Parts: sequence; C-alpha cells; structure tokens
Amino acid sequence: MPTTTMHPDRLFPSDPKTRELARELYLEVADAPICSPHGHVSAKLLADDAPFASPTELLLTGDHYVTRVLHGAGVPLARVQAPVGGSPVDPREAWRVLAAHWHLFRATSVQYWLEYQLGEVFGVEARLSADTADRIYDEVAERLTEEAFRPRALFTRFGVDVLATTDDPAADLADHRALAADPGFAGRVLPTFRADRIMDPSAAIWRSALDGLASSADIPCDTYEGLLAALRARRAYFRSLGGTATDTGVPDAWALPLDPHEADRIHAAGLRGTATPSEGTAYRRDILYRLLEMSAEDGMVMQLHPGVHRNHHMPTLERHGADTGHDLPLPTAFTEPLRRALNDFGTGTALRLVLFTVDETAFSRELAPLAGFYPSVYVGAPWWFLDTPDAMERYRRAVTDSAGFAKTSGFIDDTRAFCSIPARHDMARRADATYLASLVATHRLTDADAVDIAHDLVERVPYDTFRIPRP
Repeated sequence: MPTTTMHPDRLFPSDPKTRELARELYLEVADAPICSPHGHVSAKLLADDAPFASPTELLLTGDHYVTRVLHGAGVPLARVQAPVGGSPVDPREAWRVLAAHWHLFRATSVQYWLEYQLGEVFGVEARLSADTADRIYDEVAERLTEEAFRPRALFTRFGVDVLATTDDPAADLADHRALAADPGFAGRVLPTFRADRIMDPSAAIWRSALDGLASSADIPCDTYEGLLAALRARRAYFRSLGGTATDTGVPDAWALPLDPHEADRIHAAGLRGTATPSEGTAYRRDILYRLLEMSAEDGMVMQLHPGVHRNHHMPTLERHGADTGHDLPLPTAFTEPLRRALNDFGTGTALRLVLFTVDETAFSRELAPLAGFYPSVYVGAPWWFLDTPDAMERYRRAVTDSAGFAKTSGFIDDTRAFCSIPARHDMARRADATYLASLVATHRLTDADAVDIAHDLVERVPYDTFRIPRP
C-alpha cells in the first residue's frame, strides 16, 4: 500500500549533480530553529495548552487552503465547515469528505503540507483515501490524547524559536503576557499590531472597532487626532510585550496624507454613519500614510500586503464568514502609490517596510527595484497563492538581480494551521536549497557562498528584517 513517507529528495532537481548540491545545502539548515515572523496562530492556543479536539479541527476545519480546493470541486463548505451560528460538522464525516476527495490535491502545496503533517508529525504510514479515512482518523485522534501532541510540546518539537501572532489594536494580549511570565515556556510568542478595522470610516465595522480602540487605549477617539493618539499608545503597548512589527492589509498601496481638517471632517462623518465610499478610501489612504509615519517614528517593522479582494463571494461570507477561501488576488501597483511616503520616510534608518504581493508580476517590475534603491524597503516572501515550490523559484529569479538575498523577508508561513508550520518551512528551505544549487551548478556562486546564504536565509534574514533579537 502507498504510504505518506515522503521522499528524502523531494523538491530537489532531477539532475544528479545539482540534486546532490541541493541536498547538501538543505542539510545545512534542515534542523535550524524556526523563526515565524508573520502568522495567524493564536497565542491562546499555547497559553491554554489544551489537547486538540479532533484531527478534523486540527488539520481541516477553518484551514481555507484545504477547504477552498474542496469547494472549487463542488463540495459544499457546509460538509466540512459549520455555518456561522450553525451546528458543528461531524468531525469524522468531514474527514471522510477530505479523504474521498484526496485526489484533488495531487501536486499541490496543500498535499505536501498535509502529507508532511500526517507522516512526519503523527507517524501515519498509510496514504489518505476513502478506504483508509477512518483508520487514519483514529490513529491521529489517539495521538492527540498524548502529552507529546499538545500545543506546547509540538511547539518545542517543531523547533520554533519565534512565533508572531496577528492582533487587533484593542486586544488585551493577556495570553502573550501569560506566556512571557511562564517559566515553563521557553519560546517567544510576539504580538503583531494590525489596525485594518479602523482604517475605513465608511465600513460597517468601523465604529465598533473605534470604540474598542478608545476603550483599550483609554483615549477618546471622537476626533481624528484622538484616533492617531490611541494608535500610538497601543503600538507602545505591543512593543512593551515584545512586538516588533505591524501588519496592514488594504485593497491598494496608495498612502496619501489628507489635510488634517479634511481628515477630521471625514472622521466625524464616520461617527454619524454618513461617510461615503470615496471618503472612506481617502481616509484609508491617509491612515496608511500615518501608519508609515508612525513606523518611521517608533521603528516597528511595517508589513504591507495590498491587492486582495476580500470576501469575493457574498453568499459564502454570509453563511460561513470571512477567511473561508474566497479572498482573491488583484493586479497591484506599488511604485507610484508609495512614492509620497517613500520620499518622506524611505531613506531614513527607522522605517522598515516589508512589501508583500499576490501579483507576482510585481516582484521584478516594482518590489525588487524599490528594495534595490530604498534602504527602508524589503521584498516579502511569496505567500498565500504563491507559497508553492514553483512560485518560490520564480520569486528568487525575479528579485535576486535587483534586491539580492539580504533585502528579502525570510520565509513567511502565514498560517492558522499550527501543525503546518514545520511543513511550510521545510518546503521553503528545500526550495531555496534548490535555487542556490542551480547558481552553484552554473558557477554563479561558490559552494562556500551558497552555504553562507542558506544559513542567512533562516538564521539571520528573518530576525534582522523584523528586528527580532537573534537566539
């Protein structure tokens, strides 16, 4: 019977000599600690350290990378994910749905991640299929009752040194405080400041987000200046708990300051519930500029990922909520939209701006050239729709000529699926080893330089880019 045991030379080149080079480079860093400076695993998972409820909860439910493949093939989301306010799905039945459709995942990154988790993390030898679904479910469920498979034990086993979370400005960060104060937990879990919800006063959620920010900062936000003061206060709070970075996801990268009187006028309209979509756009672009300005003041690394149409399918949003697989890429520009901000802050030493895209044409056209000139700009790793071995290779070939290796972010796993963290980093390390081996094979790098770069990409670049102290 086929097994999930993964080939030791997976993702390496077919040419024997280059494959040997790639293998040697990978082995240099295969067991290096993981620095994950951008992710969506909750600190509460580690603070509570409760057993995972089921294989389905851990590996399937809520992982939009998995569920969108099923949905795209015509499987209703309700078969694997409960509707908002609805009854939970039967975990075993949902697992059977995944197993019956396993053929849909062939050659995808999702297959790689799930097979790594089943084989490397849980020791499952049988390959997932309709026939083996119940047996594998029971095997993983049994593992989840063991102490060795609780969140903290897995965190240690995965070799995670740093795990960054994503947090609302109003979050109390109690779980981060608890982890930092716990002498039995040696890892670093850092909060990341994400203020998207307060950027558009024409959005339905804006007023409640503003009220939460005002309450947490203890600063009235009934004026534009009050909002800015509250954001600065909360950023300081995040830094006090080890946070080094912010994260911003917006429809476009335009960062244009408004006259303060105009900003205050739109702010007041938002409080009345009368701000128009065009006013909301102008205000959002102003806030993006102000967040860049704040990062130039306080040194928090700013991650910016524009160009995603959120919640493209309204019926799915209404039935299942956000982050359920129907956020879709848009063509994205950076050079002109960021020109004002980069002219104001881009050559200073405080601002650190990591630019991400799901429009891979932007890598060579805009992001690498921007990073090649502006000291503040770094090129974010391929992520989301691009975190595949082929896209990782295209990324390196697109950005290296202009930006080199040092002006990149290091690998970003961007995951909510806790057990996929080592799988994703393993994929990235193998992909980078393959690219470096190709440069050695064509005599563009020496063996020694390739080894140095392989170590830098996992042991120096992510720490330095995100201003995280190295271990």
